[in-house]
Amino acid sequence: MAEDIKVIVFKLGAEEYGIEVDKVQTIERMMPITRVPKTYAFIKGVINLRGVVIPVIDLRGRFGIDEAEHTDQTRIIIVNVNEMEVGFIVDSANDVIDLNRDSIDTPPDVVGGIRAKYLDGVAKIGEDRLLIMLNLSEVLNKGEIIQLESLEG
Repeated sequence: MAEDIKVIVFKLGAEEYGIEVDKVQTIERMMPITRVPKTYAFIKGVINLRGVVIPVIDLRGRFGIDEAEHTDQTRIIIVNVNEMEVGFIVDSANDVIDLNRDSIDTPPDVVGGIRAKYLDGVAKIGEDRLLIMLNLSEVLNKGEIIQLESLEG
């Protein structure tokens, strides 16, 4: 019998995505972000979170989705990727669910315009709800991780 995993659900536009809870450090409200020159466009800069400098990425920009105005619902999800803390800007993060690993299918080549390499799979929830599971280590490739590590200082 497959195990259940806890997943944080967040939104980018109309699509729902999931990250396993054990990879998430904290979820923060939007806060001032210090721009850093000469970085990828989707790297918005760094934040100082309780004395720790954390690079912040706009997931919309990372996935080639048009950027949107930040609202009261906008959140920064702080995750641990390859031994490094990174913040992901998302439209909203407001749900934690239990998901059976058996309900996660291999992703098609493209989901919502996002290439499959960024995805761990697509989970079916109920009759008509799909949850796109992110592959965090692919969301940041090695070159980007090196650039982000230099931002952490």
